[in-house]
Amino acid sequence: MGCKITNIIEPSLIRLFSPKLASDKKLGFDLASVTCKLSAILRSPNCSIAGFCIYRRRKPKNLPPLDPEVLSVFVPPFISKDDIQVINTSSNLNKSKRRSFRKKKERPKIENVKSLHGDQKAADTEEITVPKDIDLIGLPQLCFPGGLYLASESKEDHIHFLVFTDVCGNRTYGVVAQYYQPMQDGCISSNGQDQWESVQTGKTLGCFVPFAICVISRYPYFNALKDCLSCLLVQLRPFKNFDVDEHIKEFAAKLFLIPSPPPGPLHLVFNMKPLQIIIPSREDPDSPIIDLDLHLPLLCFKPEQVLQIMTCILTEQRIVFFSSDWALLTLVAECFMLYLHPLQWQHTFVPILSRQMLDFVMAPTSFLMGCHTDHFEEVSMEAEDLILINIDNGDITHSKTPEEEPEIPDVPAQAAETFIKRVESLQLHYDLELCHLGASTDLGELQMRRRAWQQKLNSEVQQTALQLIVNIFREVKDHLNYEHRVFNSEEFLKTRAMGDQPFYKKVLETYMFHSFLKARLNRKMDAFARLELSTQSEEDRLNVMFNSPRRLTVEKMASKRFNPQYVISRRMVISMPNLQDIQLPEGPTRISSLRRLETGRGKGRTFTTFKIPEIHFPLVCQCVQSYYADFFNHLSKAINTLPPDNSALLARYFYLRGLISLMQGKLLNALSDFQNLDKTDLRIFPTDLVRKIVETMPPSERSQADRKPELKKLISRVMEKQREIMKIDDHVKKFELPKTHMQLEDFVKRIQESGIVKDIDTIHRLFDALTVGHQKQIDPETFRDFYNYWKETEAEAQEVNLPPTVIEHLDKNECVYKLSCSVKTNYGVGKIALTQKRLFLLTEGGRPGYVQIAAFRDIEDVKSTTVAFLVLRIPTLRIKTISKKEVFEANLKTECDLWYLIVKEMWAGKKMADDHKDPQYIQQALTNILLMDAVVGALQSSKTIYAASKLSYFDRMKNEVPMMVPKTTSETLKHKINPSAGEMFPQAIDVLLYTPGQLDPSERPVSAHPKLWCALNEGKVVVFDASTWSIQQHCFKMGSSKLTCMVMVEQSQVWIGSQDSFIYIINTHSMSCNKQLNDHRSDVTDIIVEKKNGIPSEAYSCSSDGTVIAWNISSLKVNRAFQLPCQNLTSVKLHNDLLWCCTGSCILVVSAHEFRLQMKIEHNLKDVCSCVLCFQLFPEVLNLNLWASYSGSSDLYIWNTRDLASTPQMIHLQDCSEITCMIKVKNQMWIGSRGRSQGKIKGKIYVVSAEKKTVEKELVGHADTVKALCSAEDRYVLSGSGKEEGKIAIWKVE
Repeated sequence: MGCKITNIIEPSLIRLFSPKLASDKKLGFDLASVTCKLSAILRSPNCSIAGFCIYRRRKPKNLPPLDPEVLSVFVPPFISKDDIQVINTSSNLNKSKRRSFRKKKERPKIENVKSLHGDQKAADTEEITVPKDIDLIGLPQLCFPGGLYLASESKEDHIHFLVFTDVCGNRTYGVVAQYYQPMQDGCISSNGQDQWESVQTGKTLGCFVPFAICVISRYPYFNALKDCLSCLLVQLRPFKNFDVDEHIKEFAAKLFLIPSPPPGPLHLVFNMKPLQIIIPSREDPDSPIIDLDLHLPLLCFKPEQVLQIMTCILTEQRIVFFSSDWALLTLVAECFMLYLHPLQWQHTFVPILSRQMLDFVMAPTSFLMGCHTDHFEEVSMEAEDLILINIDNGDITHSKTPEEEPEIPDVPAQAAETFIKRVESLQLHYDLELCHLGASTDLGELQMRRRAWQQKLNSEVQQTALQLIVNIFREVKDHLNYEHRVFNSEEFLKTRAMGDQPFYKKVLETYMFHSFLKARLNRKMDAFARLELSTQSEEDRLNVMFNSPRRLTVEKMASKRFNPQYVISRRMVISMPNLQDIQLPEGPTRISSLRRLETGRGKGRTFTTFKIPEIHFPLVCQCVQSYYADFFNHLSKAINTLPPDNSALLARYFYLRGLISLMQGKLLNALSDFQNLDKTDLRIFPTDLVRKIVETMPPSERSQADRKPELKKLISRVMEKQREIMKIDDHVKKFELPKTHMQLEDFVKRIQESGIVKDIDTIHRLFDALTVGHQKQIDPETFRDFYNYWKETEAEAQEVNLPPTVIEHLDKNECVYKLSCSVKTNYGVGKIALTQKRLFLLTEGGRPGYVQIAAFRDIEDVKSTTVAFLVLRIPTLRIKTISKKEVFEANLKTECDLWYLIVKEMWAGKKMADDHKDPQYIQQALTNILLMDAVVGALQSSKTIYAASKLSYFDRMKNEVPMMVPKTTSETLKHKINPSAGEMFPQAIDVLLYTPGQLDPSERPVSAHPKLWCALNEGKVVVFDASTWSIQQHCFKMGSSKLTCMVMVEQSQVWIGSQDSFIYIINTHSMSCNKQLNDHRSDVTDIIVEKKNGIPSEAYSCSSDGTVIAWNISSLKVNRAFQLPCQNLTSVKLHNDLLWCCTGSCILVVSAHEFRLQMKIEHNLKDVCSCVLCFQLFPEVLNLNLWASYSGSSDLYIWNTRDLASTPQMIHLQDCSEITCMIKVKNQMWIGSRGRSQGKIKGKIYVVSAEKKTVEKELVGHADTVKALCSAEDRYVLSGSGKEEGKIAIWKVE
């Protein structure tokens, strides 16, 4: 079936109407015509009709079906005969053109016709020219899937839908219209030529002959093509003599000239009398086209049955749909395919099987097929192990099976419950929508009203189905290792509730899920990722920052107690410790500019329609070119009248105009329009199409393109992107325990793949611990024992169930990480429990109780000793706290040494976290103590405690190096965060940007929060919610080069400059990069914004080659550009309409509007022989001061710009090797630097008073160079360090 239908797909059909394009046989553009891959007319052969009409008169019942035949096929190009000679004489045209054709038959002679008495007639002679690569064998059966029967009376027109799938999985779609024509006086006609059969001359046969018209398209425009065919059937009714070929050919040609709209908010409209046909666009490039009623399955099945069917599809069963309505088979099957998005069915998909194709259901592999209900018994009896779904009555059954009936697992309970509730809340009946509306007499208005209702409902159904998919697979990401592309399926299954495991066990083995994993590992930002991100809880956002072992929080423990059928619906990991717990009282856990907004349900998508110009016939080249010219002019007018801030629509118009230019053979114009997508909507840029244009462009036009810098850069980018795509690694591995001995490098990889820990230094310490007393390699048995002990401990922790009397003493985000055996203590008998904040005793007896032992921050001393009991010495742990006089003692016996290490490590980690305002230290300490526990449990030798001590990182640091933080630093430092969380190595922070909260009621509450943008290496950007310091968006990707600058140009735009010469523009509402500016030719080094009356008016960008560009912020057009006489432009500042440009050797001052050079500032300092590294302007009451630093210098120079000839004031910064960055905050200058201490690089921040010109504070907060500084509303300063530390410090401004 698949192979037969495949050849109907026409791969390249657009060369016809453009002589230039048609000249190159290699030019294979696929320009997305709406339809007319093929259009065909089908009917039964004439002789059969005549014979059956007479047979019907004699035996009116139980007539066998006739065999349909293809009468005409219309395949592009649609060229009139008058144009053929003209076109063929052109040397630019392809000689091997495909043509539409008609079936040709000789007029049979009277004597050769089969007589009524059964005499044999002579065979007809036929000559059918089938277009290349088109096979019509299976098409007639699918156009009449129930068989072709004559009728004694006319029947209603009938439309059904087809889907063809080739061997590569590519789908093509067909819409078939069946209609009946009367046959009178023995006259039957085909292709406008009467054919006469000598049967019963002069008498009416009383037969109605069925015809079918099939339109095949590359896109699933089911409703649009249904409307088109409905209009065509109305137009064909007046033709009594079957003279319809020319009309159908014009119909096919018209559809072929209609382009498919690009993704986004623009629908195309064209006139097909009596209806206006709308061609809908897809929502975004990764979304499917939806041109059908998505709620149809919800009308046919109960929500529980819909979930059953979804399970069958997700587990890749062999599925057969049944219905008495052929149209419903395809539409319902397609709806279920759309419910899966972004997952995709990857097996055989044939929603309609004709009666001759029923043996296809015997296929042994997974498939989804559809049959008429008449064949239900036959299919259920003949085929085994099928899921049989009756659309008409909503039944779901199984066919006979060799053993027992297969069990369909249930969808995970909580996801199912949410889905059912949402479906039950949907308004599925249009009649209820009309109750309060007046009657409309306008057909167009009725059509638009129904379409608007359906569009809204489709959006709700789509969102409901997507939410189901997200709820089912949300936690998959928690068991992925992105660096090594590993999915730990076993551990994922262990975290599923027992009742949900049968479902996941089956789904995890499917091709569909494997492709889903590839997309997750590639960090694809598709519909699933966007919804998953937007519905993350605050706990999930904080968990991204800490790769901690999974444990139940107290809050979840309580919910588990009150719900016996507790279903694990979230990954059970700990949350970050309460930030207040490690901050001074005035610390900023929430910036006051934030206002939490309670918004209502967001508005639905809004669309604009564009009316396609009329197409005039006859279809000759002049008419087609006139149509393209009109189309081009209409688009140009729309572009010129549209305001520049409506970039979404502008992008769609540029895209369409580029296609039209391409059809006209104007390749350079097409490339220019496609290049405009950079500044309007980069997501719809047709990379493959542009690459094909470039590869097949004539040398003369290619040289013209290379002479235009913007086109040359476009071409280079597209060809380079193709090479990058070829390098993409998309394999997926399942985690497996090692089978050979491991050296350090292999051990690091295996531990990271297992998901236990990612940090390289921690894994190195673990390697040392596991190899104590052995060669520096680890055998598979040791690794297995360690891994199993870790996972068993993790599983046991899930079963910890504290009584309510204990839970009420704990914070809701606390987790129990370790429990001792039952021990005797001076507080009573019980188990010692450890959380991330405290130790407490879980007392035993009649009623388990809670006794506080110590909060880690209150511990004063920890000792491991022994106490005498008779003749024995029992190992005992002693803990002394600040708040209690009584020392806690516990007779831990064999556990004593391990608990001693654990408590000391947690104590040291908590002190580090408090001193450095860095909650990650406590998380690292928790990981260390659990690794100690696993090492002791796995090794079981005399050296286990010594081995475990190798992991006491913080305790060793406390003992080896005094960790006192200077008082000034401690008082000013409020918090630290790590943008490299979850990565194998820390990454340098190149740029920081703070953007304030936005009071926009149309946005989600989280979108109103202030944000911190952090640029890491290789074009990565991490975004934090600055109200909680949790990661809001993990890892944008802006090219692959180093990012150099970031600025909030206006409320909805953040511009990011890169060393690849691009400026990337992020939409702060959608949090996506869909625009870029490419006018620079070298590294973009700085971007600034000019504001007038507080409103952004222009943006200025500069690049290292000395180019300065002034931008119109709304239109993104270049207002002015200037080339400075330098080759090392590093930064620019704007003050009083003057641009101050730092070029390394000097500072140039030019007027902002004319770019005229006003002054040149060169240092004349004898002791300075280096270049200007960074500078700032500091306006004072009467003066403007210029602050500058030089490479390799620890001195800060300050000039009065009114007297530049005078010697500048110099401030020497102690313990500084070089000044790296500076920003103005209130009346202070904050200076970031690099220095050395005890042979190590350190980062130091100096706060300099602008008035006194003295250093007010020296802040030591980083273990590497301070590379970036930014201000948060002049109340906080944020600093980022180099790759040795890779953290961000948040400082309070006095």
